[in-house]
Amino acid sequence: MMKNVISENEISKIVYESGYLIHKILGPGLLENAYEECMFYELQNKVFS
Repeated sequence: MMKNVISENEISKIVYESGYLIHKILGPGLLENAYEECMFYELQNKVFS
C-alpha cells in the first residue's frame, strides 16, 4: 500500500496561498476567528479534494 506523501514545501505553499486568497477576498479588519474559520474551510477543501 502506497501512502501519499506531501513535502513540507508543498504544505507551506498550500497554507500560504490559502491565506493570501482569503486576505485578498475578505481584506483586512475582521476578527481573527473569522479568518481562522475561512482558513480551516479552504485547507479542508484543498487537502481532501
